[in-house]
Amino acid sequence: MFLYEEDRKKEEHAVKILFYDTKSYDKESFEAKAKDYPDIQIEYLKSELVPSTAKLAKGYDAICAFVSSDVGTETIDVLSACGVKLILMRCAGFNNVDVEKATACGIKVMRVPGYSPEAVAEHAMALALAANRRIHKAYVRVRENDFSLGGMQGVNFYRKTAGIVGTGKIGAAMARICHGFGMNVIAYDKYQNPALDFVTYVSLDELLAQSDLISLHCPLMDETYHMINRESIQKMKDGVILVNTSRGGLVKTADLIEGIRARKFFAVGLDVYEEEKKNVFEDRSDEIMETSITARLLSFPNVIITSHQGFFTYEALDAISETTLNNAMAFTKGERTGNEVEIETLPINPHKEIDKILQKHLLKSYQYVIIYPNGIELILILAEGEV
Repeated sequence: MFLYEEDRKKEEHAVKILFYDTKSYDKESFEAKAKDYPDIQIEYLKSELVPSTAKLAKGYDAICAFVSSDVGTETIDVLSACGVKLILMRCAGFNNVDVEKATACGIKVMRVPGYSPEAVAEHAMALALAANRRIHKAYVRVRENDFSLGGMQGVNFYRKTAGIVGTGKIGAAMARICHGFGMNVIAYDKYQNPALDFVTYVSLDELLAQSDLISLHCPLMDETYHMINRESIQKMKDGVILVNTSRGGLVKTADLIEGIRARKFFAVGLDVYEEEKKNVFEDRSDEIMETSITARLLSFPNVIITSHQGFFTYEALDAISETTLNNAMAFTKGERTGNEVEIETLPINPHKEIDKILQKHLLKSYQYVIIYPNGIELILILAEGEV
């Protein structure tokens, strides 16, 4: 009787988390770590997070979502009505979260900013190498006893120029990999990373014009949406290799296809693409696709696409699980981790204060800050960490 009463009290004080869009590897990874967090209870759902499934969170303190989840205004309204106080993103990105709405509803948003930047960077280089040397085609040929080399010729990366767009943690890791290949590394970022002393920072137009390999590692926001488009593609070298492991919306797919057909690109490697939302981590091999964009991309012999797997290593999943659970515990204790996604408000024209925040959140931690003008009286700065 005493043991039952003790277990009941523990359950009453436990943090209850509803886990959406659970895959087998998610559950395996989190269950292994959860043993060290007796004050956390997790229930796993295979259902994706959308407004209609958000109501299942009633009675839970927090929900755990992913980059493909719908954490927009309508979903947050439902979560708020259910009493949810914490949104745990088990990923670095949060462009699918209406942070302003969550803040207004008193819901904290936390993420995993640096689970394994090397995992994504290594995948970016793998895509570049595979697309360049046509590894995907060679694999299929040899399995069919075709040992011919026609159409397989690639180019050396050694002494070529790599252009890194965005030098946060992942971009910095990619820059180091390219440097290790003996490449000349240039980069574009509004806020330079002083740790990359071997990198030359240039304007975006200069990077497009000079690079033999362009790798995208920047967040998706208004100013970066469709940054790779017909105009920017025209500024690139003929025979350029393009890799995107960041966000699909950075590239205007119709213009990319146009550029591929015009022989502008020697190779293209994509781990993300515009219409991926319904495809991410799903087996749709027996389905008819809604649009032909993905099929059109896959029809080109110099294009290789993977399914948002850049992060997918044992080390990364281990770090994601641990950081997410640490975030949950810190929230219950009223502690800060630096993984909070918050909105700060400042009076208009506060140049010195903005500079201080940018220095603190960008130049020291190499994280991105997104600035939104909000009417005449306020500037909203989306930041992370202590301010």
